[in-house]
Amino acid sequence: MSALMNKSAPEALPRKAVMGLGLLLLATLVSVAAVRLSGTEIRAPDAPTAAQRSLRFEDGVDGSVKVLDARTGAHIDSVAGEAGFLRGSLRALVRERKLRGIGSGPAFELIARTDGRLTLLDPATGERLDLESFGPTNSAVYRRWLQPSPVTSPVSQ
Repeated sequence: MSALMNKSAPEALPRKAVMGLGLLLLATLVSVAAVRLSGTEIRAPDAPTAAQRSLRFEDGVDGSVKVLDARTGAHIDSVAGEAGFLRGSLRALVRERKLRGIGSGPAFELIARTDGRLTLLDPATGERLDLESFGPTNSAVYRRWLQPSPVTSPVSQ
C-alpha cells in the first residue's frame, strides 16, 4: 500500500487516447469549416408573418432620417439625433446595395413573426437583419413602425 502512495508524478494519458482526441477535434473543425464554406444557411425556419410593412428611408435636410411607407409614400416618422442602431443597421444594408450597384429605390421589408422575431429584409439584395438578436431596446426602434400611424405628410416620390 505504501508503494501506491509514493507516486509523485501524475499518470500520463495513453498516447493512443491523446491521438484519438486530436483526430476527433480535427474532424470536428474540418466538418464545421466545410459547412460554413458551403454557404449553407444554419438557422431556424422563419415563423409565419404576423405583420409586415414596406419602408423607405431618406436623409432629411436637418440630418434626420425620414421613414416613409413605401406603398403610400406617407411620411411616418423622422428620427433625429444620433440614432446609432438605426443608422448602423441601415448603413450595413445600404453598403451591400452599393457593392451590387443597386440604388435606394427598392423598399425594405419590416417583418414581424408570430414567434416574436423581427426581421428587416432587403429584397433587392436578399440581405436580412434579425433585429431581435440586438435586444428589445434596439428592435423597438423598428417595431413601432409596424403599428398603424397617422400620416404626418405625404411625400412625393
